[in-house]
Amino acid sequence: MQQHGCILWFTGLSGAGKSTLSEAVARELRAQGVAVEVLDGDEVRENLSKGLSFSKEDRDTNVRRIAFVANLLAKHGVIAITAAISPYRAIRAEARAKSQAPFIEVFVDAPLAVVEARDVKGLYKKARAGEIPVFTGISDPYEAPLAPEVTVKTGEESIAQSTSKVLEHLRHAGLLGSA
Repeated sequence: MQQHGCILWFTGLSGAGKSTLSEAVARELRAQGVAVEVLDGDEVRENLSKGLSFSKEDRDTNVRRIAFVANLLAKHGVIAITAAISPYRAIRAEARAKSQAPFIEVFVDAPLAVVEARDVKGLYKKARAGEIPVFTGISDPYEAPLAPEVTVKTGEESIAQSTSKVLEHLRHAGLLGSA
């Protein structure tokens, strides 16, 4: 299958469903014979950004590293999926501006109440208790995208519905190519 590389930049609060959705999208793309790579925020932080703090400067450095790797993959025909909070608009705009392939921002939109209720990793509870001093959505801002190419509402939609929205955008944009 001929395909064009691109960057699918999943952004949203911790627990919004970025990793779950990115893996579901990747699974569907792989089933269609598409070259895809997922750059999960937690994995990148562990392997490429170890030692960085959660200061704004270090978060921006982490996002720049993710963007660099995603761009390398995308310009060589891979669909690079990033799944990182990337809380600040300016650094996401920088990642978009430096991209040499189509950049598709996917806002994984889940209200704070929903992600706190999920609290899969127990992070919101710790942040509310003051055990995590700088935490996106609680003590540090999350700047939602103003004009994302795709918005999925994981508090209302199933993973299948959200996955379909992303894949439909790729088809409509002509980024999946043809057999």
